[in-house]
Amino acid sequence: MAEHGTDEPSSSTESPDGEGRDSGDRLLLHQRLAVRELIDTEASYLHMLQLCASDIRSRLQQLPQGDLDVLFSNIDDVIEVNSKFLHDLQETASREDEQVHSIGNLFLEFQEELERVYKVYCASYDQALLLVETYRKEPELQREIQGIIEAAVPQAGPSGLSFLLVIPLQRITKYPLLLQKILENTDPDASAYPVLQRAASALQDVNANINEYKRRKEVASKYTRVGQLTLRERLARINTHTLSKKTTRLSQLLKQEAGLVPRTEDKEFDYLEERLHWVSLCVTETKNNVAVYLANLEAFLRFRPQESELDIPGGPVVQYCTLMGDLQLQAFPDFKQRLEGLVWQPLCSLAKALSGPQNLVKKRLDKLLDFERVEEKLSEVGSVTYEEQEARHTYQALNSLLVAELPQLNQLAMRWLGQILHTFVDLQRDLAKQVLQRAEGSLAQLPHHHLSEPAFRKLVEDVLGQTGHQLRSFQENFEKVLPPPTVQPLLPGAERQVQALLSRYGPEKLYQVTSNISGAGTLDLTLLRGQIVALLQNKDTKGNSSRWLVDTGGHRGYVPAGKLELYRVIPDQEEVKEQVQPPKDSHHLTPEPSPAPVPSVPTVTQVVAVYPFVARSSHEVSLQAGQLVTVLEAQDKKGNPEWSLVEVNGQRGYVPSSFLARAPSPAPWGWSLPS
Repeated sequence: MAEHGTDEPSSSTESPDGEGRDSGDRLLLHQRLAVRELIDTEASYLHMLQLCASDIRSRLQQLPQGDLDVLFSNIDDVIEVNSKFLHDLQETASREDEQVHSIGNLFLEFQEELERVYKVYCASYDQALLLVETYRKEPELQREIQGIIEAAVPQAGPSGLSFLLVIPLQRITKYPLLLQKILENTDPDASAYPVLQRAASALQDVNANINEYKRRKEVASKYTRVGQLTLRERLARINTHTLSKKTTRLSQLLKQEAGLVPRTEDKEFDYLEERLHWVSLCVTETKNNVAVYLANLEAFLRFRPQESELDIPGGPVVQYCTLMGDLQLQAFPDFKQRLEGLVWQPLCSLAKALSGPQNLVKKRLDKLLDFERVEEKLSEVGSVTYEEQEARHTYQALNSLLVAELPQLNQLAMRWLGQILHTFVDLQRDLAKQVLQRAEGSLAQLPHHHLSEPAFRKLVEDVLGQTGHQLRSFQENFEKVLPPPTVQPLLPGAERQVQALLSRYGPEKLYQVTSNISGAGTLDLTLLRGQIVALLQNKDTKGNSSRWLVDTGGHRGYVPAGKLELYRVIPDQEEVKEQVQPPKDSHHLTPEPSPAPVPSVPTVTQVVAVYPFVARSSHEVSLQAGQLVTVLEAQDKKGNPEWSLVEVNGQRGYVPSSFLARAPSPAPWGWSLPS
């Protein structure tokens, strides 16, 4: 019997079709396991977040509120977004055939929201870790914190707070890995495959954007801290490296000013910077005004006329004293306290919040100069050093951060300022209401309380009109005795300077300084009142017409236009100087006389100073316009009527007679409400 040389095929060997079905089943099984892992871990993650926000945060009340805000950051926003995400994720289970496709679309739908909340949390994570390190240096506080965390989350172990704080960072970085795991177990020919690919790529972009945002925030934080250093700390940071950088920046800036190298233009940033400057200016002005308001209110509260002996019989006086005492003891102090808490302190906080962005804007200019220099080198040489490359990246990060966040900052600051102003108005309204309520009884005893508001307004208008007519009559009578306009006295030894300026520029270019000027800038002049200058240009290099370029005869520079007035040159000045002699032992020029005769002033009488006068020697005395002056002698010791010996505030001295005038004595006048 012959033996068979070949074996028969085994009945247990599977066919190719059977192997394909088994492979597809395994792929589907692994895909479902990956989906289940995504949903289950998301639910556990959300539960941990809610535990941190509700249980642990509420038990850490021994920590300052500011510390809690840093530790837990915007965890409430993260919980809100992930709650909606988990709900929609669980809803995909009802569509089993399209579940994977729905998960991919869901990640794409939540891409922006996830990036928005997680970039804020991740940016504050390092600062939270610094706080955790400070707690570890206080053993008693650390034991309390550790006990609270172990009671709520036993698996945290000795890591404590660090274990909890890092969970959101781990979750956002795990999303691309979970999606990639689902993608690996999805048939490339399936309709869900390209959607999952886009979702995985989108979550990778989210993580990259969060890292970039975190880097920008670190750069901003670094330069904000530098802006808060004291002068001593800034000086301690100066070394050869910093001096070299500042010298290079100055060189780059000078090249741009000279037109040797182009200046980088960024219209978008320039607009945002201008808006920030405008907002900061509004906040500063409002803060200054409120500070003055508070100072005046404080002075008002110190003044208590109701406590003085008014030497007036009772009745209205007693009611007035009672009302003012009540208001100054309760209404006004309450108003001041609310004003400080609801207006002044928020204004100070807003001004402080704007100082950081302002420092960043200034720092951006330094980094822009570094960036332009590196770009110039890169175009010429084709390569740069690692440090120069870092300078480029620093500028780009700082500029991107400012362009992205300045619009929101400007809008938020204006809204904040608007709310402060609304609060200020409301406080004023409440104060007026309180005062009227408390004064209701006293107002009923006024002689005109029975009049309607329109009738009372008409009454006040008539009385004010009558009083205004009396004031105008007084003004007309006063002006009749005023001497003609006269020029301000010249400074000692100024004749030659005036003559030199007059011959060089002509009389139409000469101006006189009306008050002392203290130059603040390098090109600003410091001038004394009465000094003569020649106008060179009625604006500065930036086109600002409030700063004029002038020549003093020795120096040229800028002065405020508002402190100059046209100098009236008298043709017969030389003759006048020969005729008019100053007081004895005085070496100063007298004021320029006017063509009209100087009004004679009776001896030992009271007159009014028409113009201000600044004493220039011990023989003279200063005057203020409108000041009452006692004339002792209507001439000097040589009999010159151009100078008068007067007494002002107990001081005696000579003043120009033309600066004095008799006060008119009209019939007694005044105003009072008709009964």
